[in-house]
Amino acid sequence: MVDQSSSPSDVCDFATWEGVLRLLREGRTEELKNGPIRVAGRIGRQSWSLPLRRRQSGEGRGEAEAVERVRRALVEAGVDGVSFNVKIAPDGKSTLRLLGASPAVQSGGGSPGPGTLLLVEGAVPEPWRRLPDPVPGAVVAPSADPVLLERTLRERLPGAVGATDAEIAAAEARLGVPLPEELKVLYRVAGARREDPDEGYDGYDGCHEAAERAYAAVGCELFALDEVYVADAASRTCTWEFAAKEAVVTQPGAAVQGLVGSPGWIAFGDNGGGDRLAVDLTPGPCGHAGQIIILSHEVDIGADLVADSLTDLVLDRPSERDGSSGGDRPPVVAHVNIRGVPSVEAAAHPELEVLSIGVWEAEPLSLVPVFGLPRLRTLAAYPGTLADPSEIGELTTLEFLELGPQDWRILLDAGAVPRSLLAATVKEQGDQDPLSTVLIANELLALWDRPRIIRTAIEGDLGLVPA
Repeated sequence: MVDQSSSPSDVCDFATWEGVLRLLREGRTEELKNGPIRVAGRIGRQSWSLPLRRRQSGEGRGEAEAVERVRRALVEAGVDGVSFNVKIAPDGKSTLRLLGASPAVQSGGGSPGPGTLLLVEGAVPEPWRRLPDPVPGAVVAPSADPVLLERTLRERLPGAVGATDAEIAAAEARLGVPLPEELKVLYRVAGARREDPDEGYDGYDGCHEAAERAYAAVGCELFALDEVYVADAASRTCTWEFAAKEAVVTQPGAAVQGLVGSPGWIAFGDNGGGDRLAVDLTPGPCGHAGQIIILSHEVDIGADLVADSLTDLVLDRPSERDGSSGGDRPPVVAHVNIRGVPSVEAAAHPELEVLSIGVWEAEPLSLVPVFGLPRLRTLAAYPGTLADPSEIGELTTLEFLELGPQDWRILLDAGAVPRSLLAATVKEQGDQDPLSTVLIANELLALWDRPRIIRTAIEGDLGLVPA
């Protein structure tokens, strides 16, 4: 296990896992008559994935209690989560193998597999590297009116304690970007400073009525000035496995650029449901500088137009323009499967960035049609869908590759793993033994001289199954 701050001995103690292992053995009595059984799963601090076979309703409590013992040990050891594989013999003798953390592996969430392999330290997926396109002709919307905005806010929030010019200057220095005039006006009137002693202006934490008045006045839950932040790509986290399958698309007529984030998106509030409102200083081709956009917490890319200006937001004048930040995705992201794009040939396009091959009932597919595509950076292929996995060696622009263990084995044996890769996933299917998956993962990590996944074996005895 990987932990230096506290003792990991409890995590590696068979007694810590005994309750979980007994639950995993339940319901598998018939299988045990034929010899040892193997079961895999994962337990993390916040979630777990266990292939249990419950015989009665209401056994969930026992599961939670058994998992809690492991979870406490993880917390004490400073470990986020651990995947495991256990071999249980008919007489109860068991060998538990834990797959320890590696700084070169991004957690696979609830999956028992090792997660995503980070082959190049610090690398991020292409959409998270994308900066906004310059729009030199972008201007402030005609509706932007700092004078009207200030008068309206003062009428709605009498006695509010606003931010000083020095505080605004300090915020600009912290953010590294000048605040637009409308945003300055907003904070000069309704600074919502945490330290304000006046009624309702201690960040609204202590006064529900004041918070409601502020929400009604501005149209959102206003952040304190020291909580305003730049909603750049780094502020919108996503695992490699999913982020690599996204793409930045901005249509010629879009008001908002279809980015993950931008150094020109200044987040200043929340809609009350976790979606962030921001002033957009890097608008799309048909947008206005200083328009108000909303970043949904349910998606990882793009934003929607709310109002043409902060004045419009406060006066409840939503924009009538098409605020779509994205565009037609199939030419850029293609899903080839029994219900999607009908073939690799149909997906091939000079602009193609992501090719995902899913469940496929026809003959395995060749990748020849996508050879030489200049922007193809992600390939994910469901096991058994590729006619010749070694063809992947011809895809020299790939940054991310997701394959099943058998396809990775062919690619490794052929010496055809693209050296352009930044990250990779060995995708397990069904009851795949995670130990064999880890062996492949460690081979890949070795190619890039990255830290390997540590495996720890623990032996114990569960005794015979109770009669």
